[in-house]
Amino acid sequence: MDFILDYYFDFGVMGDEFDPILTGFWLTLKLSIVGGITSLTWGLILAVLRQLPGRALAPFRWLAIAYIDVFRGIPFLLILFLVSGSLAAFQSEGVIPRELGIPTWFGEGSPFWYGVISLTITYGAYMAEVYRAGIEAVPGGQTEAARSLGMSHGQAMRYVIVPQAVRKVIPPLLNDFIALMKDTSIVSVLGVIEVVQAGRDVASERFNGSGLVLGAILFLIVTIPLARLVDYLIAREQRRTQRGGKPAPAPAATGMADPGTGGNA
Repeated sequence: MDFILDYYFDFGVMGDEFDPILTGFWLTLKLSIVGGITSLTWGLILAVLRQLPGRALAPFRWLAIAYIDVFRGIPFLLILFLVSGSLAAFQSEGVIPRELGIPTWFGEGSPFWYGVISLTITYGAYMAEVYRAGIEAVPGGQTEAARSLGMSHGQAMRYVIVPQAVRKVIPPLLNDFIALMKDTSIVSVLGVIEVVQAGRDVASERFNGSGLVLGAILFLIVTIPLARLVDYLIAREQRRTQRGGKPAPAPAATGMADPGTGGNA
């Protein structure tokens, strides 16, 4: 027990190495926020493409379905290697500009952006299925009512269906965001010093795992409130959609005779 406390819960080591761990966690947050926003956007686009009506637009539906099926079935680590390797190779062959092959936008290095692109490709597919479930949960009468008012399919989706669907799927989207945030640690294989890699560096230098525990604590500080927010949103949605309630009040006396008494007092 003493060894465990000394190796994993040495608060002296945590205090000494707090700055590099916090810097790594800040990078984790940036990866999560940027990757989360792009994944949410890409997932919504895929979900809308999957719902396109008519035979003429069937190829777009098939492509969206194929994309979702493929990238939900490939491990994120493999996507990360494919993205980083292919973009760098295309740039070196002159197929794409250097700004796309080795991105350094907004002062962040190319491994950071390879991670964002990989997160978007992978989690966009997962979030597309969440959006689709929300869209299909909207009653069909909503679409019919919108079309009867003269809206096109695109207008009905934009102004009627999608806003209702998004409100329904916020809790599962937050769950996907929590999973995305944890998967940012995999980007460390490209040399990104996020919180897990920073903790591993501390462990190798100090022969002590307290830096890893500190990183875990920082994760919990963010993920536990998000999990409770998911619970709250689910409970609120259940209260909103729950049928029934208090029994109807008894009708007030009107002075009329009970018909079952034949009018006799």
